[in-house]
Amino acid sequence: MNPLDWLARRPTQALSAAQQQRCAQLPQPQALDATPLGAARLVVVDLETSGLNVHRDRILSVGAVVISDYCIDLGSQYECTLYREDHKVTESILIHGIAPSEIAQGVDAVDALLDFMDFAGECVFVAFHAAFDQRMLLRGLRLDLGYKLRHKFIDAAELAPMLFPEANLPQGSLDDWQGYFQLRNSQRHNAAADALATAEIMLILMARARSQGLLTLAELKSRLSQWRRLRHARVGSF
Repeated sequence: MNPLDWLARRPTQALSAAQQQRCAQLPQPQALDATPLGAARLVVVDLETSGLNVHRDRILSVGAVVISDYCIDLGSQYECTLYREDHKVTESILIHGIAPSEIAQGVDAVDALLDFMDFAGECVFVAFHAAFDQRMLLRGLRLDLGYKLRHKFIDAAELAPMLFPEANLPQGSLDDWQGYFQLRNSQRHNAAADALATAEIMLILMARARSQGLLTLAELKSRLSQWRRLRHARVGSF
C-alpha cells in the first residue's frame, strides 16, 4: 500500500501533523494467503453505531479481541467509546445502551480510530454478520481519517452454518449460535462483550475447520467460496 493513499479522501475534520503521520504509518493488512490459521492475527471486532444505515450512521463504540495460535488473548483487547459532538439520541439507544453522557466523555474519533487500527495491526478482521461492520468501519475511517480500509474480513455468521450444517441454523443470530454452543453472554449489544462472544464462537469454528483439513487462511477462503456457490445454486433451483 502506498503510505500516502490515505490522502486520496479528505476527512471531515483536519488532522494534525502527528495524526497525519500516524495515519500514513498504519500497518499493512494480512492477505488471505497460505498463512496457517494458528499463525494469523485475527482481530474479532464489534461496532455499536448510531443506527443501521451504513450511508448515514456513525460508529459510537468499538470492541475487539485478538485470536492467536487458536487462543483468545485476553491480555490484548480494545474497547473505546467515541466522542461525537453533534450526537443525537435515537431509538438505537435501546439496543446499544450508550448514554449521551458516555458519548460526551468519549475519545476523539480520529484518535480512537487511529488507536484501533494500530491495535489491529497486520491482521484479518473477524465479525458476526461482517458485511455491516466492514462497511461501517470503511466509511468511518474514510470520513474521520481519510483512510481507505483494505483489511479482509471473515464472517463468523457464514462460517458457522458451513462448518456446522447439523445445527440447522442457516440464518442464525449471534444469540442462536451462543445457544447452540452453550455459551453465555450477559452483556449483549455491548461492543466488547459481543466481540468476545464472537471470538469464543470463532475458536469452535477454527477447531472444526482444522478437523476438516482447513489449515490456512487461503484454504478457509476457498472452502467458503465453494459453500457460497453451492448455497446460491440451491436457492436458485427453487
